[in-house]
Amino acid sequence: MKPGERLPPQREFAADVGIAVSTAARVYRELRRRGLVVGEVGRGTFIRAGANRAAAEASTPTSSIVNLELNVTVLPDEAVLVARALAPILRRPAVLDATLQLATTTGTPDGRETVARFLSRPGWDVDPDGVSFAGNGKQALAAAIAALVPLGGRLGVDSVTYPIIKSLTASLGIVLVPLPMDEDGLRPDGVEAAHRQTPLQAIYCQPVLHNPLGTTWSLTRSAELATVLERNNIFAIEDHVYAFLAADSPPLAALTPQRSVVVDSLSKRLAPGLSLGFLIAPRTLVPSITAAIRFGAWGPLALPMELSIRLMADGTAAAIAAAKRADAQARQVILREAMAGLALQANPLAYHGWLTLPERWRSEAFVTAAAQRGIAITPASVFAVDTGSIPNAVRIALASPPTDVLARALRTLAELARRGPEDWGTEG
Repeated sequence: MKPGERLPPQREFAADVGIAVSTAARVYRELRRRGLVVGEVGRGTFIRAGANRAAAEASTPTSSIVNLELNVTVLPDEAVLVARALAPILRRPAVLDATLQLATTTGTPDGRETVARFLSRPGWDVDPDGVSFAGNGKQALAAAIAALVPLGGRLGVDSVTYPIIKSLTASLGIVLVPLPMDEDGLRPDGVEAAHRQTPLQAIYCQPVLHNPLGTTWSLTRSAELATVLERNNIFAIEDHVYAFLAADSPPLAALTPQRSVVVDSLSKRLAPGLSLGFLIAPRTLVPSITAAIRFGAWGPLALPMELSIRLMADGTAAAIAAAKRADAQARQVILREAMAGLALQANPLAYHGWLTLPERWRSEAFVTAAAQRGIAITPASVFAVDTGSIPNAVRIALASPPTDVLARALRTLAELARRGPEDWGTEG
């Protein structure tokens, strides 16, 4: 069967091969578990574009000509700014000597103060004594989950979420619980209903510039969720990696500081090669978090940590983040112009967009057709927690290619979507 081809309904399949309907249901569940098929709401079950496509593919470089999967950008003059800022300290042996030692998960008091000033935003002042360090954002997430959710425990997540969460929780032996969403983001009543059914230890959420949907919670939605967390003694693990693109949006931690752990990093703000992960937690949780970092070997390296703190202290990191905010907004204009008339969901501040495909397309077939034209995009199946109920959509990342290349690629995708698979010789 070809990518995008629809499987028969389970009852029809059972009748054709002479098995019980319950056995057919088990067959379809096993196909989904192995990553061979995806189920789309109200549409049926379809063959995936690639067998056993791992969730990690969403963050793995591809050899495609235009990479609209990977959301990493390094600005043209960024290396010059970083070199200028770091040149003086790289000539000082005393500074370099310190970076040759082992780094600690709590860094130094001066380092924590610098990070606290850098990450604070209107309505939220970071407590320096609540800051811990990890090697990168993924390691910070892993440490937060390990510290808050025990083996076999339940972590609530958006029904469409950052795919690395799926692989992290699988490796930690934690059960993911998909939670309902609406146009404003995570639904408070859904969190409470899931907790009543079987208690949740924590939720993982992206209140600002959700990946992949781009939604940002309103203050009303944040307050409602804060109330639910307080009432039910549930912790929130907040992913703020993209929040720098919306500089004035406070985290959930501003409303419920004792029940929130904020995770952030420098990989998006600066560059993957200068990544450093942060966890901002109530002081009472810091010992558990630092223990989890050490146990998982997720701690920071001294040289990147020292260099990153210097870039935060002298304003270089803030200047690069401001330039990336402008860059993301300019790329969103290109995206909206190319996708005019299509079902696009995209925050004007974000580095990505979510395209719901026309009826005649299946997401896996669309990804295959795009790849045949040298463009890599990510199907909704990578982000969906419940593989039996997947939106017919794709994420388009905007950060990597030059803007002229991006514009051409987006026009190709839009034309592909408008004309349909039959006009391109592609099975939908």
